[in-house]
Amino acid sequence: MTHPTFFNPGLTIALGLAAGIIAQSVAHHLRIPGIVLLLITGVLLGPDVAGVIHPDTLGSALGVLTGFAVAVILFEGGLNLKIQRLKRESRAIRQMITIGGAVTAAGGTLAARWLFQWDWRTSILFGTLVMVTGPTVINPLLRRFKVKRNVSVVLEAEGVLLDAIGAVVAIVALEVALSPKSGLLETALMLVTRLGFGTLIGLSGGILLVKLLKNRNVVPEGTENVFTLCLILAMFQGSNVILSESGIVAVTVAGVVVGNFQTHAQRELVEFKEALTVMLIGMLFILLAADVRLADVYALGMPGVIIVLVLMFVVRPLNVVVGTFGTKLNWREKCFIGWISPRGIVAAAVASLFAVQLNAYGIAGGNELRALVFMVITVTVLSAGMTGGLAARILDLRRPSNSGWVILGANELARATAKILLENNEEVICIDANPDVCQAAQEDCTRVIFGNGLKTHYLLRAEIDTRAGALAITGNEEVNLLFIQKVKEEAKLLHLFMAIQDRHERVTQDMVHHAGAHVLFGSARDVDLWSVRIRRRQIKLERWRVQETDAVPDQEPALIDPFLSDNSGVPLTVRRNGRQQPIGDSTQFRTGDEVAYLIFENQIEKAHEQLQAMGWQRITTEEDEGFTLSLCLLPPDLK
Repeated sequence: MTHPTFFNPGLTIALGLAAGIIAQSVAHHLRIPGIVLLLITGVLLGPDVAGVIHPDTLGSALGVLTGFAVAVILFEGGLNLKIQRLKRESRAIRQMITIGGAVTAAGGTLAARWLFQWDWRTSILFGTLVMVTGPTVINPLLRRFKVKRNVSVVLEAEGVLLDAIGAVVAIVALEVALSPKSGLLETALMLVTRLGFGTLIGLSGGILLVKLLKNRNVVPEGTENVFTLCLILAMFQGSNVILSESGIVAVTVAGVVVGNFQTHAQRELVEFKEALTVMLIGMLFILLAADVRLADVYALGMPGVIIVLVLMFVVRPLNVVVGTFGTKLNWREKCFIGWISPRGIVAAAVASLFAVQLNAYGIAGGNELRALVFMVITVTVLSAGMTGGLAARILDLRRPSNSGWVILGANELARATAKILLENNEEVICIDANPDVCQAAQEDCTRVIFGNGLKTHYLLRAEIDTRAGALAITGNEEVNLLFIQKVKEEAKLLHLFMAIQDRHERVTQDMVHHAGAHVLFGSARDVDLWSVRIRRRQIKLERWRVQETDAVPDQEPALIDPFLSDNSGVPLTVRRNGRQQPIGDSTQFRTGDEVAYLIFENQIEKAHEQLQAMGWQRITTEEDEGFTLSLCLLPPDLK
């Protein structure tokens, strides 16, 4: 018998929070999807087993708490959807969240009607519930599987956008079920008005948030995160009050808007929302799982198992075939998308709402409906988590290892280096916490992440674990050193380079070598000075071929840069055997190497004399000397 102490609303929430974060921490160490352990923990702590957590003590507050949590989760999901990335797969995304979503809803409806002999009303409700996927489940899985970017973009966008749309469709379906006199035209009008009104509120609220956060004099420093959270919750509930269940669309759209504009608080906002999302997901799954009765799950029997298998192996593949028709996705990419369709927190939350509403109206089937949705969530998450990595390997969709570069810094010198490295047809992505240089980088079509490069989250977003190497090119050599050390903790990269300001500063050449890195550009460089020179167009890019070299094996490296004294040139990269590589202080040149130099135009004649005296040959012409940081004119496969 459960002790009366546990029938306490405050204790229920507190235990849900604690159990949620502990379960996710254990799941991280076990390398299994967190949602699996959350569901198991919720059931074990719920009334059917330990009797420690009793969600029913919360009453109507559980619905309010769930709504606010889902609002924060979908706003955070919207923050991570970048318009530039969505444009490249816009057709696939558009079709997946419209035609594909409709196929899933219809397939789920027919399956429930056929296998359980439910009435059309309950069957349609189930179909609308399972049309959503789960961004909070998909995103961590994709990072673990290391899937190619175009596939991950489609799955991430489908998860976030379809969650919002599917939730509204499901709520409208519930209203129709509770008011069966509603006609087809009235139903369509309810759906369109909610989606349209939510989008309008989200756009307006998102733009307002961006303007407020961009102005440092409006929102007090240090309160930006709480300020944003309060406005988002107010937007969510206010939109719902005006037009029922439109708030979920509003916060999702607002997240997309805020996430695609640079503000001084964006980095802290993303980190805060991610931490909050982890906390809320843990609590919600614990409470919602504890609210499901095991007897209801057992009662589903074999038909419940069959309906899950039908959704996975019949409905989802059909969804993808129809939803990706006419897109650039190849058959392997379509197969993987068809294999990965875990449901998440929105399906669980709306299913619980349905159970409460149907029971309140005296309509049978609410508890069975919720139990079946939780079975779908559990099986699809387990399937995706346990087999997704294998499927990605079999279909050859994992990102190539030892490919591309991550650069700390988006200043002009960093972007110049990135542009030259891109000539090797490898990816280059910059990370910087300065919104101004990130904005400039985006305008030049340079891939950039706005955030702190010393944080694991941003390194994972840059896919550090599959890169060929990393470069630190900021004006702060201590930060450069910390970045190199952080990268070594997260990934075993062979090629690490960092810029130092002066040989007599606090970070020495020996310290760089001890960290397992090389001094970038061959020697100390004033990063800020060269960034200013590039910005003022006081430099020229020239390429020189090594004709002769005195370097031989087992001897000291040859002189890399003849401009050590007057700082008149920077050797960016060396091209050897068709590949561009950064230049470090241990680089030894070979005959035939091609070196890309930035030359200070006031000392260009002296530079030419020194290089020619070394026996090097200039291979650029006068027409080749113009240099711009913009990548917008490069072919798409080089960006």
